[in-house]
Amino acid sequence: MGKENIFMGADHAGFLLKEYLLLYLEKKGYDVKDLGAYAFNKSDDYPDFASAVGKAVSKHKNSFGILVCGSAQGICIAANKIRGIRAVAVESVKDAAITRTHNNANVLCLSGWHLPEEKAVQIAQTFLTTRFSNASRHKRRLRKIAKLER
Repeated sequence: MGKENIFMGADHAGFLLKEYLLLYLEKKGYDVKDLGAYAFNKSDDYPDFASAVGKAVSKHKNSFGILVCGSAQGICIAANKIRGIRAVAVESVKDAAITRTHNNANVLCLSGWHLPEEKAVQIAQTFLTTRFSNASRHKRRLRKIAKLER
């Protein structure tokens, strides 16, 4: 898989992990766009970053998003409100692979509270390098999900 555009965002609870992943991915040669937070701000709100990243991924085909908040759950819920976004909250490498091969997920949501940096790197790397299976059953299911967005 090529080095697609990656849009990243995080609230205060995910800020440090986002910064770590941002540097790692840039060193690996990915084209990474940081959509905030640009500084630690304890009173920021995760829907703002989920919206920015979700809209960017929806607009730029063949791109991915990575979002980080405290639990990964809130930012994932918010991102999934954007048409065309298939955001997933992932805590294991196995789930990162499955969400790509089966669901063609395009936004990875990570927990700033529970994931160590190295595990987050492994999950992100797996997510970014795993291809969608293109199996007919998975494509059929994605068409049904797209109908729900209309």
